[in-house]
Amino acid sequence: MSEWVLGIDLGTTHSAVGVVDSGFPILLANEEGARITPSAVWIGRDGGIEVGAKAMRRRGADPCRVITGIKRLIGRRDADAAEGFPLTVEAGADGWPRVLGRSAIEISAAILGEMRRVAAWRMETDIVKAVITVPAYFNDAQRAATKQAGELAGLDVLRILSEPTAAALAYGLDKLGDHTRVAVYDLGGGTFDLSILEWQDGVFQVRATHGDTRLGGDDLDELIVRHIADAAGMPSPSGESRIRWLEEAARVKHRLSDANEAVFRTPFDTGGRHIEIVLTRATLESVAAPWIQRTLRHCRQAMADAGVTSADLDAVVLVGGSTRMPAVRRAVAECFGREPDTTQHPDEAVALGATIQAGVMGGSLRQLVLLDVTPLSLGIETYGGLMNVLIPRNTTIPCKAGEMFTNAADGQQAMRVRVLQGEREMARDNWQLGSFEVTFSPAPKGRARMGVQFRIDENGILEVLARDVATGTDTVVNLGGTAVDVDDEAVGRMIGESVDHAFEDMAERVFTEARLKAEELLPAVENVLGQGLARDDERASIEQAAREVREALAAGAANPLKAAVQRLDQATEALAARIVERAMDAALERRW
Repeated sequence: MSEWVLGIDLGTTHSAVGVVDSGFPILLANEEGARITPSAVWIGRDGGIEVGAKAMRRRGADPCRVITGIKRLIGRRDADAAEGFPLTVEAGADGWPRVLGRSAIEISAAILGEMRRVAAWRMETDIVKAVITVPAYFNDAQRAATKQAGELAGLDVLRILSEPTAAALAYGLDKLGDHTRVAVYDLGGGTFDLSILEWQDGVFQVRATHGDTRLGGDDLDELIVRHIADAAGMPSPSGESRIRWLEEAARVKHRLSDANEAVFRTPFDTGGRHIEIVLTRATLESVAAPWIQRTLRHCRQAMADAGVTSADLDAVVLVGGSTRMPAVRRAVAECFGREPDTTQHPDEAVALGATIQAGVMGGSLRQLVLLDVTPLSLGIETYGGLMNVLIPRNTTIPCKAGEMFTNAADGQQAMRVRVLQGEREMARDNWQLGSFEVTFSPAPKGRARMGVQFRIDENGILEVLARDVATGTDTVVNLGGTAVDVDDEAVGRMIGESVDHAFEDMAERVFTEARLKAEELLPAVENVLGQGLARDDERASIEQAAREVREALAAGAANPLKAAVQRLDQATEALAARIVERAMDAALERRW
């Protein structure tokens, strides 16, 4: 038996809600007849709240009380998160950013609550189960915060769905053939991602994704404001003036998708000065060129990660309001060597796909197998400051992976597990998602056993389990609410640096691993030689090999140290086997 499940696109600029009714996915129009609702929240000085078009109508008289673009703050703690945000952002007592005294989760919950209200009004029944979309490049904290916002709005969030996956569902990827591969270029108001998706043998899978949760139409509006300010010979405006300028920049940008020129007007807005400047499409495209090129870098990286070329794709699908720009469409066509598919409604495709997935989960549509991917590698710090990757970037989710670790010192009773994300070999070069301490029974060095397992659920939220093998005691940490945010430009830099510094990073890893091995071997060798257990014909070669290890350690060169450690291993191999054999004989004698 099927049940109602809402499909919700919680967008930076607009949001939408839909249901599957009588086997057909439909988006539900609000009281004004629009299928999309502005993602805007007005908070009055008395605490009153209005959402959507009502909030936007307040903007003319009360611009500093209308919050838009809150999606860019959700799940973010870092100070840079507020950069470019039109209203004042303050840190709350809990460390999360707040606007007009409300957290990003609370403000997003108000928008989701409005989507629930519209659905209840249209369907004449309150529907609480929902699928909510997020950008593919949202990290663990952002996904978890979105789910919390849904729960705060009274929704039972069944699935957090990546926007490109939703767009591909709307596109009908599963109906194009037994093996179909498309790229979804999703450029919205606040975020961008490029995903390679594949339909094969009944499985709908994301092969790779790359993007930036701080790259969208809002950023282009900011560039337009700077250009106009420069042209007018004045500094960029602030406060209420800035909000009005950004609104006018968006209007002009939209106009220039159809016209060759538009007039940017701010009557007596800044210091009583009237601004009226003609902006041509050619000028806009010049201003937008670096912004567009940033998206194309992510496109090339996603294709490289998926191991495909443009010739391997069956289509390149455009979604997101910013893809209406002719310059964007031309750039995508040039990048992929083909005309992009513009058959999907740029503002509605994601919501339609979310509705289809909601229908699948509610039993109204046939089941599809959806496989998403994790956009960044996840691992833990191990002894010596190394990054030990448990789940590589672009691993299909849901997934889990684990590894066994041991104590690094005699009598050690606890281990601090630092959970990292990133692409570098050394822990210090990656980002910490969280850390926690696990206690275990004290044991000699190398004897205690601690299993660490990562599990990423279908929503992309990470859970870490650490188990003391001796006692079976588990420590489970859900990092969804504590993960720190990572600036998306920094993510791009990290991936680039992981390529640029690949040889240096690997050399440092090789040296560190060899150093740890050497620091373990040398004292053991000195102890054995001191006890006179080596034969005369062995002693000289072992001492020579040990000297070479010490020299390589002092020189700090990775490959020579690794080779020297291997020679010391080989020189002591026969002696080690003889010592083990004697120990076994002694144990047998004691037994009998």
